[in-house]
Amino acid sequence: MADPAVGWQVDDRFPNLVFREEDRVMWVQIDRPVDRNALDTVTIASLSDQLAAVAVAGCRAVVYQGAGEEHFIGGADGVEMAAFGPHEARAFSHRIQALFERMEDSPLFLVAAIDGLCFGGGLEFALSCDLRIATDRSRLGLPEVRLGIIPGGGGTQRLPRVIGYGRAAEMILGGRLVSADAARSMGLVHAVVAPGDLAAEATQRTVWSTRIPIHAFAAAKRALRLARSLPLRDGLRAEAEGFASCFTHREFADAVREQLADGRLKTTRAVPVDRERGRHGHIQNT
Repeated sequence: MADPAVGWQVDDRFPNLVFREEDRVMWVQIDRPVDRNALDTVTIASLSDQLAAVAVAGCRAVVYQGAGEEHFIGGADGVEMAAFGPHEARAFSHRIQALFERMEDSPLFLVAAIDGLCFGGGLEFALSCDLRIATDRSRLGLPEVRLGIIPGGGGTQRLPRVIGYGRAAEMILGGRLVSADAARSMGLVHAVVAPGDLAAEATQRTVWSTRIPIHAFAAAKRALRLARSLPLRDGLRAEAEGFASCFTHREFADAVREQLADGRLKTTRAVPVDRERGRHGHIQNT
């Protein structure tokens, strides 16, 4: 997808990752090609820490990719997991689930740029992103049952919420991988492109996110997430709270006043007051 020698950085705080920033978008590459870019305990912690650092740095979006052309993320690290007993397996499941929950809770726009195999923990990782783009040579799935285990990073819970119970059951219980085109048809990925077009597609898909007020994006993302778990009445209440919270910021009122001033917006109502700048009363629109 990109030449790691051009503009990519390494930071000892974030092992197994390389990254670069461009126009408030952080590009993060999981860099374990010999290990299929698999998610081991070190890489899970690294991804979590790096996501926190990105938010502090003022970026608005993160594009994730895998090193090489064979794997986006080839699951959680099976070699590490082979030594687990039930106690260690439960702790690992909690660690990887915590990463994915942090990704879902992030106010940033997260994009999975998938090229190659994306299965197991790799697909669970992608499901925790806001947008998934795949190349036409990619294959995706949750094949864990074929190896005598089940998904442990949220796959049994997130996949049905994205593609529906029936299709998720077919993929999880059969342990089968699907093509990128099949994934697109079931809504698992949002776009399928040629390998050489993946970076450009990811750039095009993220550029708008840098222009949206971050508080509004975060509120909308939270409301969407709650829609998957709350009854409608509770979800509507949560939406109303998120809607109200946006009015603690200036952007909406400023935009309305700007459009009234330049004529894009017409009204018979009084022009809203800029209360934060100390003006009182209403100015009648003429």
